[in-house]
Amino acid sequence: QVQLVESGGGLVQPGGSLRLSCAASGRTFSRLAMGWFRQAPGKEREFVAAISWSGGSTYYEDSVKGRFTISRENAKNTVSLQMNSLKPADTAVYYCAASFRGAGTFEEALMNFWGQGTQVTVSS
Repeated sequence: QVQLVESGGGLVQPGGSLRLSCAASGRTFSRLAMGWFRQAPGKEREFVAAISWSGGSTYYEDSVKGRFTISRENAKNTVSLQMNSLKPADTAVYYCAASFRGAGTFEEALMNFWGQGTQVTVSS
């Protein structure tokens, strides 16, 4: 069993930055693809970014490419999401997720573990 705990959410002005972190328990972290989903009010949860177990491959949803960067430190069992040039449309609850299937198939229904979520609000 793997537990995921997110941190780093908050309120930021448009154009600002935030860094989300996800700490994982358990010994299988280095075997897991990790990533982030988000859910805005009244909308379905959507994929944001994913990273392979080695960190060698990353994937992004089109609207965040060039603004968000996902990274991981297997020695510390953590994955991070650096979010720059934030927009009001990025406002959502952000969820950390993990999958044994690989980062290339990072679909909601295929995730093995989920965090509780952290709120990100982009507003002036």
